[in-house]
Amino acid sequence: MSDILLRLKPNEERRLRAGHLWVYSNEIDTERTPLKTLPAGALCRIVDSRGNPLGTGYVNPHALLCARLLTGQGDASIDTDWFARRLRAAAAMRDRLYGKPFYRMVHGEADGLPGLVIDRYGDVYVVQIGTAGMENLKAQLLDALQAEFKPRGVVLRNDSSAREAENLPLYVEDIGAVPQTVTIDEGGVLFDIAMHGSQKTGWFYDQRDNRDRLGRYVRDARVLDVFSYVGGWALRAHGFGAKEVSCIDSSAPALEAAGHNAELNGARLELLKGQALDVMKQLAADGRRFEVVIVDPPALIKRKRDHEEGLSLYGRLNRAALSLLTPGGFLVSCSCSYHLEPAELQRVLLREARATSRRLQILEQGGQGPDHPVHPAIPETRYLKGFFCAAAQE
Repeated sequence: MSDILLRLKPNEERRLRAGHLWVYSNEIDTERTPLKTLPAGALCRIVDSRGNPLGTGYVNPHALLCARLLTGQGDASIDTDWFARRLRAAAAMRDRLYGKPFYRMVHGEADGLPGLVIDRYGDVYVVQIGTAGMENLKAQLLDALQAEFKPRGVVLRNDSSAREAENLPLYVEDIGAVPQTVTIDEGGVLFDIAMHGSQKTGWFYDQRDNRDRLGRYVRDARVLDVFSYVGGWALRAHGFGAKEVSCIDSSAPALEAAGHNAELNGARLELLKGQALDVMKQLAADGRRFEVVIVDPPALIKRKRDHEEGLSLYGRLNRAALSLLTPGGFLVSCSCSYHLEPAELQRVLLREARATSRRLQILEQGGQGPDHPVHPAIPETRYLKGFFCAAAQE
């Protein structure tokens, strides 16, 4: 049990009592709790203004989001056994949902482990730590992971920009026998995923359920996968019987990996390198058309202040995509920007459909898969949205 006490101002405990896990620095009674003197990442007991316990968490006085709750128990010991219980519960839930050990095993706050992401690739685990508190608990976390799952290898992929807000260094470290690539099976399609040098934690498990929906749209179709990365949407489309599949990405290594994954599955992809808008405009100028266009960009609105610029870019991307569709074709439009509400993306699609003389029908709406659960008290944990649309000519 920690000796550090973090006391809130009067009436600032309501959000925590309702199930939230975050404490902001302006909610701390700094006269009774010398916040700035506390060591970054230290465990602490969080209490309300009257001293009633709210739980155990960790603190970082240098961040606006200065504390995160690990448990509602004020006398908890955050040790290897505690981590083992949380990891077991997280893995058991995924094992019931998925037939193979390829999934996001820990999704931060939603799994009661704020500041931590773990992606599982069979017996290789990619661990991403985003907070000073979780960094300080790294030894207990890794001991629990080793005791419970006996991994062949662990990659500490601690190079995300989120660490900068916590004044943490960026690094990547291997523990055990980490292979250069791991092979995963998604819907009967094989993908080799690089354990180093890839985007984020290597693979975007969050879109798996949405890629599973492709089958009804792509059979015998010409498909364009925009922001294709290593070919996830493209090769799933091929697996569902697409006639031709083209990929656009600005990254040569990503396209090379997509080509390799195509060979792995006996598929052929057209690989187009360049900025998405430029390549789509050239395809339109060349008279190319597709029955299905998938637009799945990286987060274009990472901060609130990027909202207008990002919204404009979503509009231009979807207008270009609609311009490439055959009459009656299908558009799959996604956003992983938390700061873009689903209703806003829907309005973008309506506006751009009208601008391109299309009559748009939204057929399905998708979100992140169940291995990326949503914490019911924390809206920020719901971030992915996708619309499957039919676009008839007016």
